[in-house]
Amino acid sequence: MEENINPNKIFFFDTTLRDGQQTTGVDFSVDDKIKFSSALDELGIDYVEGGWPGSNPTDDKFFQSTVNFNKSNLVAFGMTRRPSTSVSNDPGLNSLINTNVGHICIVGKSSAYQVEKALGISKEDNIQMIGESIEYINQKGIEAMYDAEHFFDGYKLNPEFAMNCLLEAYKNNARWIVLCDTNGGTLPHEVEEIVSEVIKKIPGERLGIHAHNDTENAVANSLAAVRAGVRQVQGTINGLGERCGNANLVSVIPSILLKTDLDSSIPRENLTLLKKTSLLLDEILNRVPNSQQPYVGENAFSHKGGLHVSAINKDPKTYEHIDPQLVGNTRKIVISDQSGRSNITSLLNTVGINPDDHKDKLDLLLQKVKEREFQGHAFDQALASFEILARETLFGIPEYFELVRFKVIDDRRWNARGDLVTESEATVRIIINKKEYMNVEIGNGPVNALDKALRKSLMEFYPALEDLELTDFKVRILSSEKGTDAIVRVIIESKDKEGNFWTTVGVSTNIIDASYNALRESLIFKLIKTS
Repeated sequence: MEENINPNKIFFFDTTLRDGQQTTGVDFSVDDKIKFSSALDELGIDYVEGGWPGSNPTDDKFFQSTVNFNKSNLVAFGMTRRPSTSVSNDPGLNSLINTNVGHICIVGKSSAYQVEKALGISKEDNIQMIGESIEYINQKGIEAMYDAEHFFDGYKLNPEFAMNCLLEAYKNNARWIVLCDTNGGTLPHEVEEIVSEVIKKIPGERLGIHAHNDTENAVANSLAAVRAGVRQVQGTINGLGERCGNANLVSVIPSILLKTDLDSSIPRENLTLLKKTSLLLDEILNRVPNSQQPYVGENAFSHKGGLHVSAINKDPKTYEHIDPQLVGNTRKIVISDQSGRSNITSLLNTVGINPDDHKDKLDLLLQKVKEREFQGHAFDQALASFEILARETLFGIPEYFELVRFKVIDDRRWNARGDLVTESEATVRIIINKKEYMNVEIGNGPVNALDKALRKSLMEFYPALEDLELTDFKVRILSSEKGTDAIVRVIIESKDKEGNFWTTVGVSTNIIDASYNALRESLIFKLIKTS
C-alpha cells in the first residue's frame, strides 16, 4: 500500500472508454480508444480505464496494442471472482491479470438486496469474493481497486452489510474503494451524509466516488463526496454513459481545480485542453457538441441581453464566473432583436471592425439587425451572416457575383434495374465581372445540387472555394399556423481545411430559396476571409 498519501490531493479516474461505451449508439474502435486515451494522458488524468478485457474483441485488442502514457495510468476493469470458483481458476479475473497492466479495478456487489436478487448467493459468500479477489490482485504486484456497486442504495437498506463489503476490501489492501451510486438516484445531501459515516472507518484518501446522472446530480454528488472527504472522482468526458450518463469530468475537473484549494496531478494550465478534449470525443462519435455544456460549450460564455453586454464590456466578472480562456473557451456576444448598441460594439470588435470608425452608422446597423430578426433571421445562431450585414452596412463589400436565376428539379423514378432513384438537378445562371455563366449539376438533394452548380461557375474565379464544405443543415418552421405557406429558416454550418467553422442563415417562404440565401452567404463569407 502506498505510504505518505497526500490527503489534500484529488485523483481523477476516467471511464469514458468503458462505462461511457455502454451509452446507446456508442461503439469505439481500437483506434478510437488509442486516440482518445492519448488525449486524456495529455490532459493529465490519473487513471484511464481502457475497458473490460475478456468481454469483447475490441477491448482485448486495445490492451494488446501499444499505449504509451506519459502521465496517466492504464486501468483494466473486471469483476470479482465468480461464486464457487477459486481466484486462480477464474477466467475473468485472470484475463485482467494477463493484460500486464499495473492497475485493475474490479466491481462487486455492496447491496444485500442485489446480492440476494441478482447473484442469488449468501451475503457471506459475496464478502469472501471481494476479499479474495483484492488479495489475489495484490499478490500479483498490481494496484487493486474495488468498485462498490449499488453502495448508496445498499447502505440505505442495510448499512452494516454495505460497510462490511467496503471493510473487506480495505482489510485486503485495496488502494481505492469506490462508492458507486449505480442507479443514480441518490441526492447530494444523502451522499455527503453517507460518505461522512464511511470516513469514520475508512480514510478519505482511500475512497472514490462513481456517480450516475439519473437525477442530473452526478456532478453535484461527486462534489458533495469530495467535500465529505473522498479523494478519487470517477466520471466520463461529456458525461457519457448508460441511461442518463455519468458524472461529467469536463465540469468536475475545473470546479475542483478553480474553486477549491485541493491539489491535483492536472496542472491548472492544462485546463485549456478541456474544450479540445470534449470536442475530440464528439468528433470520434460523430456527435453534435452540446452548446450549453458548462465550461466548454459554445454558449457557456455567451451574452445576449444588452444590459448584460454593457456590463461585460466594463468588467467580464459581472456575468462570468471564470475567465473562459482558462478552460480553452472564448466569450461570445450574441446579436438579436434584444440587442443594444453595446452588443453591436462588442461584436464588431470581435470580428475586427473598429466601431469607433463607424459611429454614424451603428444605429443603422442595429436597426437592420432588429428588422431582420423580426423577419425570422437568427443572428445568435449565424454570426457569419451578422458580419456580412455589418460589412455591407458600414463600408460595403465587393460584388463577387450576381444571381440571374436558378432552377431546381427533383426527379423520382424507377431505373432499368427496378431500383427507385431520387436525384435533384440544379441550373444556375450568375454574372461575374459583367459576364454571364450557366451551369447544370446533379446532386443528392436540391441544396447539394444547387451548391455544386453555383460553385462550378465560381471556382474558375475564386479557387479558394474548393476546400469549403457544408457540415450541417437545419430547417425550422417559423409560422407553423400557415401550414405549407409557412416561413422557414435555414441554418447552414460550413468549414474549410484550416479548421474554421462559420454559420449563415437564410429566411423565406420557399425552403429552396431560404437554402440559397444561407448558401450564398456562406460562400461570400469564405471569400471575404480569403481576401
